[in-house]
Amino acid sequence: MARLLQVAQLGHEVLRQRAAEITDLRDPQIVQLIDDMIATTIDLDGVGLGAPQVYQSKRLIIVASRPNARYPYAPHMEPTAMINPKITHYSPDLVKDWEGCLSIPGVRGMVPRSKTISVEYLTRDGKSVSTEYVDFVARIIQHEVDHLDGITFLERMESTREIIMEREFQRMLAKKKTQ
Repeated sequence: MARLLQVAQLGHEVLRQRAAEITDLRDPQIVQLIDDMIATTIDLDGVGLGAPQVYQSKRLIIVASRPNARYPYAPHMEPTAMINPKITHYSPDLVKDWEGCLSIPGVRGMVPRSKTISVEYLTRDGKSVSTEYVDFVARIIQHEVDHLDGITFLERMESTREIIMEREFQRMLAKKKTQ
């Protein structure tokens, strides 16, 4: 049965380390970690989660895009575990958009990211996948892979003037909805 995990907050050293490769996909702790991370992502209205965010310095991310209170316009996809993900190509065309992070609660920042990326990863069943992602899902993957390298979205921002609080972000969304 999946458990909800505590999320490391900005300042904890696990968020600043390069995470270790996963070598044994059958390890019961890895299998449980995947289930727990999916449950935690959904419970917290996240769209992605990196293992370092739950105090596990391992190269594992969950991508679980779906509309929710924090991301009402997110596309829907089944939660996907990506083990040892590697972004093999970043398109040169960048798109700036607002990002938040479960490890930096209450804060949003405007972050430039590649519109399209190519990613290689292992599934929880050990299958090797190489695929391309665009737009919002590409943004999620770039954000989560950054966590595996000890980077937060704050380091990707061009200006600290593009930081807002979650309450203001939600107010902007509500205003946009009525226009």
